[in-house]
Amino acid sequence: MDDQQGFQPRNPFLRSRGLRIPKHPQFTTGQVRGALREDRYELKESNAAKRIINGDDVVLELGGGIGYMSAFMAKVCGAKHVHTFEANPALIPYIHEVHAANDIENVTVHHALLAGRASKPVPFYVRKNFLASSMDKENAEGIIEEASVEVLGLNATLKKVKPTVLMCDIEGAEATLLPQGDFTGLRAAVIETHPQWIGQAGVQAVFDTMHKAGLTYFPKASHGKVVVFRKDF
Repeated sequence: MDDQQGFQPRNPFLRSRGLRIPKHPQFTTGQVRGALREDRYELKESNAAKRIINGDDVVLELGGGIGYMSAFMAKVCGAKHVHTFEANPALIPYIHEVHAANDIENVTVHHALLAGRASKPVPFYVRKNFLASSMDKENAEGIIEEASVEVLGLNATLKKVKPTVLMCDIEGAEATLLPQGDFTGLRAAVIETHPQWIGQAGVQAVFDTMHKAGLTYFPKASHGKVVVFRKDF
């Protein structure tokens, strides 16, 4: 999946909020490129992370994307360690490139997804538009590869990683996955909710899960769909 082979721009990096982001013909184009250059990419999550993450924190990130937030939390916020989970196999090499470009060594990248319990690997459909890849085969248009993704148990992972902060952007799955976890070990969480997909009941499930873990909604660091919870007021 080395789509960057032979791709050597004169200036190979975009600069964004203190990070060097390698240019890529699929991942850093159009609106993404503009948002990175103008420091708007993942702005709400970045602002929240900078406000709550410190050098003692171990972060569990669900939904690694292009590696921007894991790099930001590791280098700019100074997290002790970040464990980032991403299901899309097409993104994994690029996430490593982002980390390498910023001399980041305190991030562990997991090509896996989390579920209520571990299970056999599941299919993941890589599309020509890599960012549109998903586990949904219903719309087969653009599929170029069927990959296999490891499925790990959420609570087993929490016990192993022992995170103090949760960063979560999993495109609507937060409403079904998070209620299955025991997050009592967290001191803070940043969650992008997707009410257009999960509805009021789904948003309520997220809030109830965090409150059950002893975390309280923190409005000063929340913004729109990105909600922050804290234990250490």
